[in-house]
Amino acid sequence: MNVALCPRMAFRGVIGGFAFFAIGALAGCSKAAPAEPSSNLETVPVTSIPGHESLLEDTSRKSEARLIPQETLIRNYLSIFGGLSPIDLQTRLRAGSTNLFDSWTDYLGALGFPNYESDLPRASRTNALMLASFERIGVALCDKAAEADLGKNARALTDRTVFRFEMPAAAAPLDTQGFTQRFDVLHRTFLSYPVALAPSDRVTNFFALYKDILARHQARDAGVFTSTPAQSAWAAVCYGLVRHPEFHLY
Repeated sequence: MNVALCPRMAFRGVIGGFAFFAIGALAGCSKAAPAEPSSNLETVPVTSIPGHESLLEDTSRKSEARLIPQETLIRNYLSIFGGLSPIDLQTRLRAGSTNLFDSWTDYLGALGFPNYESDLPRASRTNALMLASFERIGVALCDKAAEADLGKNARALTDRTVFRFEMPAAAAPLDTQGFTQRFDVLHRTFLSYPVALAPSDRVTNFFALYKDILARHQARDAGVFTSTPAQSAWAAVCYGLVRHPEFHLY
């Protein structure tokens, strides 16, 4: 062999090696990616495993119910009852002949908010005073909403904030179907899901509350009340929803 040709042949061998490697790499890339494992794997119930036939599941609550953050609950109030600001809310609750609210500074400690004027820290845990204070605000807002939406000078349906449904004539009392249709509006507003998905006795219990308040109101002298019987009954239904555990606890 000519010695002078050896370097050239060696160079060609190197080039050929690289070409062979590149072709092999391209061939490997052209192969289809391996199929993903199927997600429809057959599941085996735990109770079918020997020794696990009587396995018990612990479904007990691991911690006590707690109030959702105060800011979140107040924001819910402000949104549900007309997109109010805190000052607007205070003004609305203090309007009219009955003062249903004093001022925010009187309630900061009770609601668990920090009060920097008095150097009071934020409440770290839910307590009965916090729940009672939030319920008082909710009940007062229900009264104001019922007065504005269902009172003698009720707002137009498109302008109502909570009770966004038509009221039947006084001579036509509500039946279960009529109540359920209107109650569903409130249930979606406060608890954020249709009443059809709630426990089966929820409509029954709230309808009983509605009829009880309606009968009590009608049995008294009409001059005693400033509200109509239907207004008082629907306000009581609002009380029940704004105080419901699903509204302010988790």
